[in-house]
Amino acid sequence: MAKFVSEKIKMKSDARLAAVQATYMIEYGQLPVDQVIKDFLNGEVGRFVIAEDEFENEKLVEVGDMDTNYFATLTRGVHEKKEYMEQAISHYLKEGWVFDRLDGTLRALLLCAAYELINTTDVDTKVIIKEYVDLAYAFFTKSEPKMVNALLDTIAKNVR
Repeated sequence: MAKFVSEKIKMKSDARLAAVQATYMIEYGQLPVDQVIKDFLNGEVGRFVIAEDEFENEKLVEVGDMDTNYFATLTRGVHEKKEYMEQAISHYLKEGWVFDRLDGTLRALLLCAAYELINTTDVDTKVIIKEYVDLAYAFFTKSEPKMVNALLDTIAKNVR
């Protein structure tokens, strides 16, 4: 039973990673949402990530099976409520920060995270924040993960 639960958790984590990637692709490739979702579900994109070994050598690693329903719901939901999500995130950014000027990957990550915090009630707040902070560490090495943590914590306190 524990293996099944941890497998489901991993599948949801992989769905979040794919949703961040898909959100980025939709925005910067100006691609249709349904086409991007279909491409991910068919395995045409998003099947591999770059990972480093202990010697800092990069290699492609295949992503495990994801929760396809969660991925599609999250990706579609972010796109449908994108304008509202951007305004919500902008509201909580520190003075001097502008959402449109953030790195594209960071924007996609924040959109997915904010969508989940605002629209998902069956996942604990701490789990959502931890998942997206972990993703931030996968994409960034500077202060972005700390900013993601602080921003999502602030959003969560105000919307949950």
